[in-house]
Amino acid sequence: MSQLPWLDHSLNFPPPQSALKEPDGLLAAGGDLSSERIVAAYRSGIFPWFSDDQPILWWSPNPRCIIKPDQAYISKSLRKHIRKTDIALSFDTQFETVIRHCARLNTNEGTWITPEMEEAYIQLHLKGVAHSVEVWENGELSGGLYGLAIGRCFFGESMFSLKANSSKVAFISLCNQLHKWGYAIVDCQVENPHLLSLGAKTLDRCEFLSILETNIDLAPLSHSWAFELCMNTLS
Repeated sequence: MSQLPWLDHSLNFPPPQSALKEPDGLLAAGGDLSSERIVAAYRSGIFPWFSDDQPILWWSPNPRCIIKPDQAYISKSLRKHIRKTDIALSFDTQFETVIRHCARLNTNEGTWITPEMEEAYIQLHLKGVAHSVEVWENGELSGGLYGLAIGRCFFGESMFSLKANSSKVAFISLCNQLHKWGYAIVDCQVENPHLLSLGAKTLDRCEFLSILETNIDLAPLSHSWAFELCMNTLS
C-alpha cells in the first residue's frame, strides 16, 4: 500500500496500465470522492473500491467484465418468471433507497458501499450522472441497481433483490433499454457467476479502454431516463 501512487488535489490518475497485478487492478490511493474526481476516474476506466478501515483505493482490473447491451441473456426460467409476475419498472424514483439496499445486501463483499460512498453517488445522482433502476412486484419495490451513465457507456455499481430474480429483471431491462438508446457497453467491473449467467464476459483491459475512448464522448439517443419497453418484450 505504501508504494502506491498517492493522489493529490488534482484530478489526474496514473495510467490504468500501471495498475498492480496483485491485487489485480489496484492503481492508486488517496484523493477524495468529489463528483468531478469520480467522473474523471470512470472516463479513464478507473473506479473507487475500499472498506471503512482503508484509504480511498482506485482500481482498473485486467481483464474487465463487461456486457454489450444487445447480448444480455434471458434464461427460460427468467422468461417464465416475468410472464407470471406483475412487474413494473422505473428509473430514478428511489435512488437513495436502492443504494442503501445494495449496501446492506452486499456484506459478503465487505463494507465497500460505505456512508461516504453512498453520499458521493447520491450527489452524482442529483447531478444527473448516476441512475437507478427499480423493479416493482405487485406495487412493492422488489429489487434494483444503480450506476453511472457517461456518453454511451453505463458503469454498473451494484444490484439487489428482495424477491427472487428481481436483480436479474433490473439488469436485463436496463440492457434492453440502453441498447435502444445506442449505448455500447455496460461495465460490470469484476466478473462473478451471477453476471456471467446474464451474458457478461471479460475483455482485456486495452480493449475495454479502446471501447471507452470511442464512446465516452458520444451523446446517447435519449436523455429522458424513462423506460420505453413493456415486460412482454422480455418474455
